[in-house]
Amino acid sequence: MLTTNSIFAQKRARDLGINIGVLQVGKNNTITDVEGVSVGHFTKNEGSSIRTGVTAILPHQANLFQEKVPAAVFVGNGFGKLAGSTQIEELGNIESPIILTNTLSVAAGLQGIIEYTLKQPGNEKVQSVNGIVGETNDGTLNDIRGQHISKEDVLFAIENTKQGAVDEGNVGAGTGTVCFGFKGGIGTSSRKLPDSLGGYTVGVLVQSNFGGILEIDGVPVGVELGKYSFMNHLASADGSCMIVVATDAPINERNLKRIAQRAMMGLAKTGGIASNGSGDYVIAFSTNTENLIKHQKPPLNLEQNTFLRNDDMSPLFLATIEATEEAIINSLFAATDMLGKDGNHIKGIPVEEVITIMKKYNKVRIQ
Repeated sequence: MLTTNSIFAQKRARDLGINIGVLQVGKNNTITDVEGVSVGHFTKNEGSSIRTGVTAILPHQANLFQEKVPAAVFVGNGFGKLAGSTQIEELGNIESPIILTNTLSVAAGLQGIIEYTLKQPGNEKVQSVNGIVGETNDGTLNDIRGQHISKEDVLFAIENTKQGAVDEGNVGAGTGTVCFGFKGGIGTSSRKLPDSLGGYTVGVLVQSNFGGILEIDGVPVGVELGKYSFMNHLASADGSCMIVVATDAPINERNLKRIAQRAMMGLAKTGGIASNGSGDYVIAFSTNTENLIKHQKPPLNLEQNTFLRNDDMSPLFLATIEATEEAIINSLFAATDMLGKDGNHIKGIPVEEVITIMKKYNKVRIQ
């Protein structure tokens, strides 16, 4: 399999002096900067045509079914299969790990979630689980019809989640994805608000697999490289992007929906257009421990929660937009060349050329 040998390979945007936005990043600049959030991958890269995997996100480390998190979903373009979305929409919470995988492995994702949930201590009487599984289609590089993901692979990703640094690029659910015509993958980023604005953290993880006209920090990189959708009226912009937004801010499902909407603005800033054949979904949740939703409650029990006012949401909107934009760019920079199904060869973004373009526009700032 071909991989990029450049000294620029596996670098993140900030490692190369591309500092997107104005807000401070979190400790690791990952979704796991939100306390309690963990991420795990299972990567299946076998033979000449299996290029796929699973990425699992846990909102917290306790029993998710018994302590659900407030959540919302926003659909940028609905050409996709986001299992579990209607119950999130109806009840405003998440009770399972969030799984990302390929389009034809959604069922395996659900099987893995169900087995994981049912075997957790305290869930012995559970008879219904709303599993959350998102997908993008990796069929350009992966033998997707082979359905090579099993529930055991999903369980591996869930049971091996970790906090701290997150692997990006050709890993997990991003193993076989393509973005802006280059190798896509998993990317992540975070923002931490100043104490004067609450000190809250927003973290984003993406599975990038979509098209459009690539821009990086406002620079028309796709045009400069001469590679973008519709340039020859034949190139497709179709594809998908799964975006997961986490925050520790005390927010209810209504304002989480508003945050999820802003994540699509971050995607738009990279040049994505949410094309007809693109499944662009955002899942947003809050880990604020004061607002976890207990599964077992006595009847007629009144909820007593404290949430941010609408007037305090704007800084979190900005944090979401910036972190989403940077997560997508990180997914491109971390990914490397891949040879897959039918001999399809998708190259990683030419990072060295991109840096030259960014310098031309005075957008490289080494800190």
